[in-house]
Parts: sequence; structure tokens; C-alpha cells
Amino acid sequence: MGKETDDLAGLVIPNHVAIILDGNGRWAKKRFLPRSAGHSQGAKNVEQICDDAGHMGIRYLTVYAFSTENWKRSDSEVATLMNLLRDYLKDCIRTADKNNLRVRVIGERSRLDADMQESIARLEEASAHNDGLNFTIALNYGSRDEIRRAVTRMLEDCRDGKLTPEEVTEEKISSYLDTAGLPDPDLLIRTSGEERLSNYLLWQIAYSELYFTDTLWPDFKRADLVEAIKAYNQRERRFGGR
Repeated sequence: MGKETDDLAGLVIPNHVAIILDGNGRWAKKRFLPRSAGHSQGAKNVEQICDDAGHMGIRYLTVYAFSTENWKRSDSEVATLMNLLRDYLKDCIRTADKNNLRVRVIGERSRLDADMQESIARLEEASAHNDGLNFTIALNYGSRDEIRRAVTRMLEDCRDGKLTPEEVTEEKISSYLDTAGLPDPDLLIRTSGEERLSNYLLWQIAYSELYFTDTLWPDFKRADLVEAIKAYNQRERRFGGR
């Protein structure tokens, strides 16, 4: 444990880390395995990184599990991902209890099967009083879709007299987003060497530090997270000031 503490000595730990989990398919291809094996290994890695993040002192961790654009993949791969996510949501109740995780799911739920929606509701309810790591899963999530849904609700509230144009501040807009009540990410990590945001938390990461690594998600371990935090500590966060 001493070594694990030493590698964080003197570092400022980001309060909220967001991760784009990328590279599961390539991880499997390198090993001549089906893509499903990569997704399965990637899911297992999420649990380990949650544990590592909590011990490091990270308070919020948000991961991109399935985007609104992922429906464009082959029917077989989408079915595999949905079944994997279905099992993960059920297992996550046990994991949340064991590791004291507060779990939330963001994204458009209506397209998900009814049993998955029920699992999400049970998971959020079961973990609501846990006070450890705040773990958020972005599932059928796309930032543009999130903003569209938020604007729609704001317009409905204006129509119903619950909101006036004068009340529309940045804070008010944030309160209509899926991430309402969560702090904005301090650090965004994307694995696998891709350097784009892929419609992820576009409003929330306006001032986040971005970190890209060639490491494929299933291979991303505690040491890689430490390297990302070290890079974060080299940044000067001015938020537009001097």
C-alpha cells in the first residue's frame, strides 16, 4: 500500500474524472478474439478502476458506456453490448453495496428494454444512500441529445409558466441536463489513441483538462490513471482568467 500512496505524493487529485472507454474491439482483435471478449474485459476493468479511483480520493467518476451513435453498429454487436450492459447493471447492485458506490445512469432511457430500465431504477435506488465514489454511467447517451431534451423541457416549463426567459442562466441550463447535481469534470480521459470527444459531456467539459492515451481500455490500469493525474497536475487551470 505504501508504494500506491507514494506515487500520488504531492499530487492534486481531481474531484471528477470522466472517461471515454475506447479500444475494446481492438484489444480483442490483437488477441484474435471476438469483439464480445473485448467488451466483456472492458466491463470487468470498469469495476477495478472504480475501486482504484475511490482509493485515490477521486469523488466522481463518469464513464461513457454506450452512445446514441453506437446503435449504428451491427445488430449482432449491439445485441452483445446490450446483453453485457444488462448483466452489468444487475451485478452493479452487488458491487455498489460492496464498494459503497453511489451509482447514477445518464442518457435517454426510453429506447432501452423495459427490464434494463427497471434495473437502472433499482440500482439508483439501492445505492442512493452510499457515500463513497459517485459513479455515473452514460448509457444511450449523447451530449447533443441531452441538450435537445433539456431545451425541450425548458420550453415546456416556459409554456406552463414555471420558467421565464430571464431565469435562463448557465446554472439553470445545467439543472435541466442529465448531470444535474454533479460537478463538471476536472479531467477527461480517452483511451485507445483517438483524440476526439465523440459527443460526450460537451456542455460539462467546457473547462476540463483533456488527456489522451494510446492504452486500450481493457489494459488501462491504476498506473495509467496515475499518469493521467500527473499530466493533470502539469496543467495551469485559469478558467479564462490570468
